[in-house]
Amino acid sequence: MTMTRDDIISVLGPVDDAVIADIASTGATIEELREAFAWVGADEALVNEGRPLPSARVATLIGLLESPDDDI
Repeated sequence: MTMTRDDIISVLGPVDDAVIADIASTGATIEELREAFAWVGADEALVNEGRPLPSARVATLIGLLESPDDDI
């Protein structure tokens, strides 16, 4: 199911409309966004826990979340 604006804000907090549009355009689920957000915040810790590397869609979200142009 495609995420809504409210779904995205519930994970990331207040963000720019362009960021919301970029994330929504990936077709990712809210679970994938939560996973990407966790990777952005603690990639080394997740690897050390033995978590598998992110899927392609989660990796795309990580790229969007780490973008220097966003306001997160």
